Amino acid sequence: MNRILVTNGKGFFETVYHCNDPTDNEIQVNNVMTGVCRSDIDMMMGKFGPLPLHMQGHEGLGQVVKIGKNVQDVVPGDYVATRGEPAYADTYNVRSTEYVKVPEAHPRYILEPVACGINVVTQPLREIAERSGPGKRLLILGSGFLAWVAYHTVLLNHLDFEITVIGNSNKDLWGDKLSNIYHGKFDVVIDLSSHPDVFTEDILNNEALIVMGTQKEIHTNFSNLLWKACTIVFPSPRTDKFYKAMQDAEYWITNGDINVDMFWTKSYYRDTAWQQAFNDGHIRPLGYSRGYIYWNKNGN
Repeated sequence: MNRILVTNGKGFFETVYHCNDPTDNEIQVNNVMTGVCRSDIDMMMGKFGPLPLHMQGHEGLGQVVKIGKNVQDVVPGDYVATRGEPAYADTYNVRSTEYVKVPEAHPRYILEPVACGINVVTQPLREIAERSGPGKRLLILGSGFLAWVAYHTVLLNHLDFEITVIGNSNKDLWGDKLSNIYHGKFDVVIDLSSHPDVFTEDILNNEALIVMGTQKEIHTNFSNLLWKACTIVFPSPRTDKFYKAMQDAEYWITNGDINVDMFWTKSYYRDTAWQQAFNDGHIRPLGYSRGYIYWNKNGN
């Protein structure tokens, strides 16, 4: 029986998922690990959706068991990070541009959330680069997982900015790079926070770029942004550019350019602890950063 974890907006439950043989341009994987995303928790709590059964779970890492006749980049036995759904199923199919081959089954290669942080910078890369140069300033609002990845993506793309990071979490990790006070104004703001400061604080230069990298509810008349001729962009994993972000994530992690190991703080065995995985993702106990569910009892 091929099981899947699914929500209807009132908690997660287990049901059966039918998986056909892969099409010519698909692969089929047995699940190894899947990250518990904040959006999954929001969907569980009824804040949006729920998504259809075949779209639940998207931070996947699996082992290839079947390939379509047009697939040439992987063979059965390879490990792949997937961004395609449903990554909460025991076995599922993945389209050709929704997986990236990885060297091993390790949580650092749950690439989808890493690619989200990369995509925050690379999808609007042209607009960010236009505002870089001597004396230019970039602000990252937030100091969590996505902010850490976005910060290193700015550095790895050799963008010339004085970078300020404002946040309250992961102080030991950020060290003296982290601040809690605004000083001056900025040419680019990457907003990964839950607060409305980018709209309420006087922190924007004329023609500044705002990269909205997280969902939030705000109330503003946009007068300040209109007066200063600011631009807002909304990077999303639902674009063709996201596949390149997945590839960059694998390359940079394998080369040691980005280290995300410290963020995967909790693992849960699929057969016995999946309920706890979603509970902890909701209440976020002390020391919790990101959690994942693993399928192989001997391989977490």
